[in-house]
Amino acid sequence: VQLQASGGGLVQTGGSLRLSCAASGRTFRFYNMGWFRRAPGKEREFVAGISKHTQTTYYADSVKARFTISRDNANNTMFLQMNNLKPEDTAVYYCAAKSADWVRRRAAEVNAWGQGTQVTVSS
Repeated sequence: VQLQASGGGLVQTGGSLRLSCAASGRTFRFYNMGWFRRAPGKEREFVAGISKHTQTTYYADSVKARFTISRDNANNTMFLQMNNLKPEDTAVYYCAAKSADWVRRRAAEVNAWGQGTQVTVSS
């Protein structure tokens, strides 16, 4: 599967952005999908995940109640709605496809990555 992320930008504290991840190929529905981010000087970290069949969602504690992940299997697309953004959310956001479930949220287990989209939150 090939992934293309979009929707990043510059927003003020408290603002919102919606990220999209478009997948090519017919295998999108067979993958658990998710988002990671990398802030300057930090390692890539898990943000949110959604399972392939039941669409169970998983979130990092830092984004719970602010971010919502969703997917549209008919159109091979995944979304991340980000509300009440904070400066600490500033990072490059990557969409990810993973065969295994999201019980373990390690970047090393991701099978395919999108190219990343920059999110900058000004204070």
